[in-house]
Amino acid sequence: MSRSLPVTAVVHFARGSFDPSRFAEVDTLASKQADYLVPAIRALPGLIHWYTAVSPEGSIANVSIWDSEEHAAQMDRLHEMVVVARGEFEALGGLTFHPIVNYPIDWTI
Repeated sequence: MSRSLPVTAVVHFARGSFDPSRFAEVDTLASKQADYLVPAIRALPGLIHWYTAVSPEGSIANVSIWDSEEHAAQMDRLHEMVVVARGEFEALGGLTFHPIVNYPIDWTI
C-alpha cells in the first residue's frame, strides 16, 4: 500500500555531470559518502524518501521527497552536503553541478 503524500510535498532534484570514463571513481565516492550523509539527512525533519544514483553514462542524481518546500530547502544548508560532500567531489575534479530544483508534486502512482 502506498503512503499518501501531504499536499505540500516536493521533489528535490540535484544533478551533476562527469566524464563517463570516471564512473568508477564517482560511484565509489558517492557510495562512501553515504556513511556520513545518511545519518545527517535522516536527522532532518520532513524527509519522506531519498535516492542517490550514479549512471555509467556520466551523471549523478540525488532525488528526494520532502513534506514541504521549507524542509527540502534544508539541503541547501546541510554542512555534510554543501561543504563536505561537494568539497570531496570538487577535489575529485571534472564534475559539473547543475542548479538544484524543487518541484511541487502534481500526482503519484
